[in-house]
Amino acid sequence: MSASPASPRRPSGSTREVRHLRAKLAEAVAVIRAIRSGEVDAVVVASNGGPQVFTLEGADHAYRILMESMHEGALTLSAKAAILFANRCFADLVKSPLEQVVGSSFSRFLGGPDRKIFGQLLKKRDRTGAKLQVQLLAGKEAATPVQLSILPLAQANSNRATFGVVVTDLTEVRRSEEQLRALIQRVVEVQETERGRVALELHDHVTQLLCAVLVRSQVLADQLPEANGPARREAIQLRDLLGETANVVERISRDLRPGVLEQVGLNAVLRNIAREFAHRTGMTCKVHCKPLPARLPAGIELALYRIIHEALRNVELHAHAQKVILQLKQTDGIIRLKIQDDGAGFDLNQHPNRRPRGSSLGLLSMSERASHVGGILKMSSCRGGGTEIAVQIPLPA
Repeated sequence: MSASPASPRRPSGSTREVRHLRAKLAEAVAVIRAIRSGEVDAVVVASNGGPQVFTLEGADHAYRILMESMHEGALTLSAKAAILFANRCFADLVKSPLEQVVGSSFSRFLGGPDRKIFGQLLKKRDRTGAKLQVQLLAGKEAATPVQLSILPLAQANSNRATFGVVVTDLTEVRRSEEQLRALIQRVVEVQETERGRVALELHDHVTQLLCAVLVRSQVLADQLPEANGPARREAIQLRDLLGETANVVERISRDLRPGVLEQVGLNAVLRNIAREFAHRTGMTCKVHCKPLPARLPAGIELALYRIIHEALRNVELHAHAQKVILQLKQTDGIIRLKIQDDGAGFDLNQHPNRRPRGSSLGLLSMSERASHVGGILKMSSCRGGGTEIAVQIPLPA
């Protein structure tokens, strides 16, 4: 007689209770681990009166108070630019309620080009941080210029990359820059007016007086007898010195108010500038100038003329160069000027107080003159490698 197989034993009540407690314990351990790693901001607990929400106010509480007290916008973003946290200052910048900002995509507050650049920065996770100036959209309101300071944030036990972003409002900075630029342009205009007045005084009075004295000195030298050799030689030297002085004054007057520029244009004047510079300094000055299709606007010609003079002056005083190259051409409606020298150069990142004296002020003057006519000026230089100044000015339609 064979024995029948034993039926499976059902777990007793105590076994089921142990399993249930183990599951509850594992769940509690997972919750504690999430709280410790910062993945949880609040805990929902079921009770007879319904679910209750308990906000965690630990070390993160002081951090949130700090973020809210900032006078700049502050955000934390996910890897896909979702806003995980935002302070009220940022909500005010985008003119939206805070509850509508948190959880939305930060990209919706950026225009197309800014959105693309911002997305590329978020993908570069190996960078320690980046700064970007963008236009922040605020519904139908005018866009606000801001600077984004982006910093990757490391999170323990998390494979999700997050970023901290500080949003700085640049409205007042831009307004101050515009006021400063308008003031500088006004100073340039007044300076040109004063240059013209001084040039006229030199030409109509000083130069004429020098020429009169030069003629009288020539008459005096001619009247001295040959027997009075020393006095005659002294009179001739005085005549030559007066002639040289008259030429210098005439050159200064011409530089202050370049009448020849108004008559023949920059294309023709450029070679004369190079010839005078080479004669005065002994440096080689080559000109590569393609004929321009037409005369440039007077403002652009004057700006380029002043930039060339200031650049050559810097070369003469600071560069210790042997050769200078001037290039001027027009391509695609843009005037391009380039001034190169083979001098000592300098470090562009060096503190301004340790640069050659006057070079920083001269660069600022040239840059503002280019900006005044809608152009840009760029400089490249390195120690021992010379200096290059490139100017681009778009022509009006």
